[in-house]
Amino acid sequence: MWLSTRPIEHADAPVWLAQRCALWPGDEAGHRAEIDRFFAGDFPRGPWTVLVAEDTTHAVVGFVEVSIRPVAEGCVTHRVAYIEGWFVRPDARGHGVGRALIDAAAAWGTAQGCAEMASDADPANDASCAAHRAMGFEDVGLVRCFRRDLG
Repeated sequence: MWLSTRPIEHADAPVWLAQRCALWPGDEAGHRAEIDRFFAGDFPRGPWTVLVAEDTTHAVVGFVEVSIRPVAEGCVTHRVAYIEGWFVRPDARGHGVGRALIDAAAAWGTAQGCAEMASDADPANDASCAAHRAMGFEDVGLVRCFRRDLG
């Protein structure tokens, strides 16, 4: 399977939406709103870029959303390329798509002046944790996040 990576285009919005919904189920309206804001240039909290992978038929088989964060767990620099979302269609997994996306994200981060790249995964998602390790990421800790309404 030959593939290429490129920045996302507006025409990719429907497939990006479908893949975001597969990655993070349950909030299609929220995903649609974020995608609309991204293409409108009104996405201040990230992602700063979205890269997609295409197969030989030009079908989008995965995406990676990358932002720049001033702080990331385990990182020592203050400008970190951060993988906000990473998805490869199940039928395209095991063919180098994930690696191509992470390599493209790393190249983008380097071009943005980043010396480190970070990501996160649900600790119970063994497949994601294994994929991160296979891409050269190292475990730097396990964090539980909490929230509380103040109103």
